[in-house]
Amino acid sequence: MKLRIPDADILWADVPDTRRHEQTVTVSPADLDDLHHVNNTVYLAWCEDVARAHALRLGMGTEALIGLGAVPVARQHIINYHRPALLGDTVRVRTALTLHAGVRSVRAYALDRLNPGDPAEGVRLAECQTEWVWVDPASGRPKRAPAEVSAAFGFTS
Repeated sequence: MKLRIPDADILWADVPDTRRHEQTVTVSPADLDDLHHVNNTVYLAWCEDVARAHALRLGMGTEALIGLGAVPVARQHIINYHRPALLGDTVRVRTALTLHAGVRSVRAYALDRLNPGDPAEGVRLAECQTEWVWVDPASGRPKRAPAEVSAAFGFTS
């Protein structure tokens, strides 16, 4: 399946609170590469961090998911970069869970710079989308997400 990144801003406005989360990070020296901007692997780490924080906020952290018998593993990431993030920048990282059915879940992410002087909505740095596949934590085989997960994230069966 080839993923296409939908308009993260529309998604953010249209999804319920249980399907979205955001956090803010400040670019540190450890985030920079040899070109003195945020390394591409850091953007991906920020996306994973906001997804984990979202799950934890809803009581669906890794420990809880193992207890329910299914955990998500990344199948595919797509990142479109628009502008570099630099040392000291404030970056808002948003995620919206956009699809959750059977063994698949899809998250969209928007990363915006929120420095003084930037527009109120921020300056778009990157957009990402990740396809997650639910698996049995013991066998690693694909498995439908438990009903408790669907309910926690506001999806009905």
